[in-house]
Amino acid sequence: MDTSSPSAFVNGSLMRRYIGQKVRTVVQVIGSDVGSVVGKSTDDLQIFVKGSPPTTPTTYLEVIGIAESENSIRAEVKTNFGNNFDPLNYNELCKLANGEFKHFFI
Repeated sequence: MDTSSPSAFVNGSLMRRYIGQKVRTVVQVIGSDVGSVVGKSTDDLQIFVKGSPPTTPTTYLEVIGIAESENSIRAEVKTNFGNNFDPLNYNELCKLANGEFKHFFI
């Protein structure tokens, strides 16, 4: 596992803690354009993803990149997560990764 450039697991409300830092999140794609994706975070907040979407984005998209503001990410990596994904479980993972079990996450 490459630990040279870790990314924090975040939902929409946790992004403000990591502005200027590398984050990873999953969004439900609401819309996409040539240079961006508009998505809904696992805690129902709107997130703007800068950078071209995958050719055929699925309903859920994992994004790894730099949090530019509390609701936008400059994407470095985008991965389709399919159409069947449980956002509630991911949201709980984000809470654990930023809470009392933070030491288990890089």
